[in-house]
Amino acid sequence: MKISTRGRYGIRLLIDLAEHTHESHVSLASVAERQRVSIRYLEQVAVILRRAGFIRSVKGASGGYTLARPPQDIFIGDALRELEGDMLVVDPPLPKVKETKIQRCIRLTVFDRLNERIAAVIDRKTLASVVGTVDPDEAYMYFI
Repeated sequence: MKISTRGRYGIRLLIDLAEHTHESHVSLASVAERQRVSIRYLEQVAVILRRAGFIRSVKGASGGYTLARPPQDIFIGDALRELEGDMLVVDPPLPKVKETKIQRCIRLTVFDRLNERIAAVIDRKTLASVVGTVDPDEAYMYFI
């Protein structure tokens, strides 16, 4: 499983909007500039997120976007599933297809566990829990 550009840009858009909740709305041009992403692609992602109810659009010459719900109510997993589809490592077996013992063993011991771990991370993280976090590689550490 690999998260596509659509998924990555969508999450970045949501986090950017969460960081700017104090503003009445944010233009996609400003988000694109801050995130260093294509505004054209961001527009396509915004349509998906708006239809799914994650963001609202503000019409007019000085329009833009805002979150449709508070950041603590938007889970990263929900947004990723809307943008990407399911977040499974491999598709589950078809109902009428019989798995071999080795296929079942690999699915139960590897793939199902990976799916559970991925879900445990993305379904626990909200936009609010991500906003303001710092990349440890870019954080300054002071020793006294």
